[in-house]
Amino acid sequence: MDGRDLVRSAWTVRAVGATRGWLSVRSALRRRRADAAGLPRRGTERARVPGTAVGAEPEPGGGVVRFARSSLRVRVTAGGAVFCGWDGATPEPSYALVGTGPDADGRAELEPDTEGGWRVVSERVTVAVSRFGAVEIRTPGGVVLRRELPPRWWDVVPDTESVDGAARGGRSGTEAVPGDGFEEAVRAGAYGGESRWVQRSEVAADARFFGLGGRASGPRLRDGTYRLWNTDPGGAFGPGDDPLSLTMPVQLVVADAGTHLVFHDNSWDGTVSLSEGEEGRGSGHDRAGSCELRMEGGPLRYWVLTGTPARVLHGWASLTGAPALPPRWALGHQHSRFGFGDAAEVRRVAAGYRAHGIPLTALHLDIDHLDGHRVFTVDRTRFPDLPGLAAELRQEGVRLVSIVDPGVKAEPGNAVYESGAAADAFVREAGGREARGVVWPGEVVFPDFTDAGVRKWWGGLYAERLAQGFAGVWHDMNEPSSFAAFGERTLPRSARHALEGRGGDHREAHNVYGLAMARAGYEALCELRPEERPFLFSRSGWAGLQRYGGTWSGDVATGWEGLRASLSLVLGLGLCGVPYSGPDIGGYSGVPSAELYLRWFQLGAHLPLFRTHCAHDAGRREPWEFGDEVLEHARAAALERERLLPYMCTLGQLARLTGAPYVRPLWWKAARDRALRDCEDAFLLGDALLVAPVLEEGARRRSVRLPRGRWYDTATGRAYEGPGQVVVDAPLARIPVLARAGAVLPVAGADGEVELEVWAPARGRKGGGIVVPDSGDGWEPPRVERMESQWEAGRVVVSRPDGKPVGYRVRVRGDESHGAADGAGGGALGQG
Repeated sequence: MDGRDLVRSAWTVRAVGATRGWLSVRSALRRRRADAAGLPRRGTERARVPGTAVGAEPEPGGGVVRFARSSLRVRVTAGGAVFCGWDGATPEPSYALVGTGPDADGRAELEPDTEGGWRVVSERVTVAVSRFGAVEIRTPGGVVLRRELPPRWWDVVPDTESVDGAARGGRSGTEAVPGDGFEEAVRAGAYGGESRWVQRSEVAADARFFGLGGRASGPRLRDGTYRLWNTDPGGAFGPGDDPLSLTMPVQLVVADAGTHLVFHDNSWDGTVSLSEGEEGRGSGHDRAGSCELRMEGGPLRYWVLTGTPARVLHGWASLTGAPALPPRWALGHQHSRFGFGDAAEVRRVAAGYRAHGIPLTALHLDIDHLDGHRVFTVDRTRFPDLPGLAAELRQEGVRLVSIVDPGVKAEPGNAVYESGAAADAFVREAGGREARGVVWPGEVVFPDFTDAGVRKWWGGLYAERLAQGFAGVWHDMNEPSSFAAFGERTLPRSARHALEGRGGDHREAHNVYGLAMARAGYEALCELRPEERPFLFSRSGWAGLQRYGGTWSGDVATGWEGLRASLSLVLGLGLCGVPYSGPDIGGYSGVPSAELYLRWFQLGAHLPLFRTHCAHDAGRREPWEFGDEVLEHARAAALERERLLPYMCTLGQLARLTGAPYVRPLWWKAARDRALRDCEDAFLLGDALLVAPVLEEGARRRSVRLPRGRWYDTATGRAYEGPGQVVVDAPLARIPVLARAGAVLPVAGADGEVELEVWAPARGRKGGGIVVPDSGDGWEPPRVERMESQWEAGRVVVSRPDGKPVGYRVRVRGDESHGAADGAGGGALGQG
């Protein structure tokens, strides 16, 4: 322990209390000792590149190109996705893929290319492999979307070879020498698992990078280095803090030449260094954009999907699983707090929302409702009849949602610990002892969710939550997080995991820990309550999390910077295939100003997860705590969310069917519009609405970048023409929301019945929309209804292309006959 460790130790003791603080000092020392004893020493390493191509063998969908010191498998699937795997890597095993992965494209052909290279040609994409191992992803027209330079590995040399190499004058970092038996060892898998590697890529000079999971800076990822290691930031975070709880090796690259997604299926620790390119002026040369991925081990394998943004996300959902569909109530307004206190306080908050006329669909209970913070327990003193409280709230339309942390207090008499110990369910150190950490209950152990039997055991415990009346769960502290006075706030890297029977350590299991926990919870809820769709969202996860639920921002800082980071996180996660997410409205810690709280609330009302949440020592987050003016405007925002619920439900169904996020960047349908690619302060809510939140203190007007077409201000009816930038009013009462001309969206009418809100198309043009009627919270297949809007005989008419009756009341807005400059507050009602 050095001086810096002592300073961190003192800070930790103050932050989490004396008892937990000193436990965290002991835990950090224990983790350090465990890794010193249990992690393999890297020893001598030898650098390796593929060398020259020596031949190729066809396989379904492509083939294997052999190099002097490696091999590359290229496979094009029936959906057009491309898989590349070096050193014999195959798509499986994988925590990201759903099932066994897509079938190969039987029409893709491996054929010789120029200068000793090879290429795989298919209808949708061409993959060219150079003689030295560079890989180009090309469109059918030959445009290069991405160029991967030959990778480089640093292989650990076995001890016997290290001795021989030393005798020959070898040293760490030298190139492999052909003919010394090294190539055969690599092909046999003697080196692959723990070899460090780097892969450098080039993209178009105008390309923009998005994704990499939940990032506080963005959604456009600027030049810099981003870490791939799920991390509890240990306090409130803001823009620039990196990494956070949910990282993914998933990049979406958008350029004039086309859009592509690349996913490196490797859960080890790593970094991604990005550098945007620069177009040359005049006859000057372009400087390509670049990406450098460095991984501390694991396979070098990746997937590439090409096409429009919508097509790419659809392909991603096909590859990694359709997003889970939340129940209808989970798309309403929800309230949470670490520190509700007791059942009386829960009743008081619920009654406050009713009394103030603010819709509320769920209340979330944090760890303070547990007995000593122990998971799957209840503090009977403060919540003597939790099932009764849940039933009482349910009658008022409010569900209870429970926190679930993975840490199990390690103590005799704790039923969860004793049953887990009997089932050998907990992660162990390399020496065989239980790997222990420190979180809110004190000293804890962690289930090994990479073991199917442990997932089954853990899932059975959710029956207790359902018996207490909870309707859903949120997983927290599952990076996994462990309080540490110094060093990493997680398990020892040497800790052992089952990894579905393959065996391995925490270096590989860490990033998929939250994902595997989500799987355990989701599968259990499906089994325990098969008639209802589960509601689950998780702070941590990995590629494929959307199969089991959504996520939220984690402990975002209270401040205008935190508000901006909230939008960045939701947009970025949606582009990684996780459509259901949202922030802690008002920020996690501290006391937001009335204006900041209101602007955050107004933004949240247009995001999938609409939830207030804060720390136990933060200021109150109920709208009436901020004065009458904020209360009035927050009520209006919540009522507007309730009016839009049929539209949000439709977007949820479309996310499941197509992979398209609820919240989309402005360039979603115009990826070649460079001005839109650089716009980060507004978003599309589905295809119909453009939301421009107020992100600056004191702003009462703001500029908005519009995509092509006519857009109506939904508050005033005024029409604006895009593309271009306009300035719109943003009074404290609302944030600007604009509707696309021609849009048809389902909303709740004054009587609660679904009606169609239609925004008049421009003369001579058509519009439309999709309606997916609510069929309850079960598993009924969706009924997709397509609507069209157009002018006929001087009025806007809505019809269905299948000729069936529209079946809904129709309300036309923005009717040109009332003047395109300021639209119409509301058109006539009628059947289409």
